[in-house]
Amino acid sequence: MKVFKDFASYNTFMGMSEPLDEDIDVGYYDPPNIILGSDPVMVDFYRISIKIKFKRKATPFAESITAVFFNSPDLVIAPGWDAEPTYTGMYLQLSKKVIDQNRFLFKTYLDYGQHEALYLTEEEVDEISAVFGLLFKYYGSEKKQFGVLLSYVNVLISLVEAFYKRQFSTDPKQYNRIVTDFQQSLVEYYNQPTKQLPNVQYFADALGLTANYLGDIIKHYTQRSALENIHDFIIIKAKELLEQNAEMNTTEVAYELGFEYPNYFSKFFKKQVGLSPKEYRLQRINKE
Repeated sequence: MKVFKDFASYNTFMGMSEPLDEDIDVGYYDPPNIILGSDPVMVDFYRISIKIKFKRKATPFAESITAVFFNSPDLVIAPGWDAEPTYTGMYLQLSKKVIDQNRFLFKTYLDYGQHEALYLTEEEVDEISAVFGLLFKYYGSEKKQFGVLLSYVNVLISLVEAFYKRQFSTDPKQYNRIVTDFQQSLVEYYNQPTKQLPNVQYFADALGLTANYLGDIIKHYTQRSALENIHDFIIIKAKELLEQNAEMNTTEVAYELGFEYPNYFSKFFKKQVGLSPKEYRLQRINKE
């Protein structure tokens, strides 16, 4: 499988324009002049690809789609651009260096390519196209202003964030299943002996998702982060153990929940509940 380490080699392979910079590359697709099919490949950089009225040759009777696609390092690009040479669009390519140095600008969407594209409405296409036009203008200018380019990239990513929230809301049945599976996985985690606290990555791996993608869906539908949901559930289990197992001391409860250090459990519990585990147990006994 071919692995492309830089924009120049990938663009040459694809038949796209030669990049003007090693860290950021901006361009428009010209389907009649680029390859429309290939064996799987990988790129060692990040790509945001906007394809308008895109249709695959394998499904000629299906409706065309307009969407944003994401590619990131180590993600195999399947032989998926077997497209009719009639679509239009644009692409933004970013080096790992740019992402690493400006991680705060890019949020979590660059690994969404493993799960789903962002499908755009006509109005959203107009907004993204307008921003992209400005991005391309400054990219092609003789005096490239890197700060300006990054600012427009940030605007583009902010639009993606807003549009993904819209997409999450348009098909709640699909995303509610992910929320339900996450919550069920939490229950199952504590239905077996455990020696450590659960984390977001554990449940993402169990569900076959990236941690960022899972976290964004959980936050959208519960208004709390995935980690906050985990903490909420741990508190529920802690309260159950403290109330229903009088023979267990605080240390035993901590170990039962997966805490390595009982003192950390006590601090965690007090921060979440406002009482220490011992105070909470006494309060419940007095109420009874």
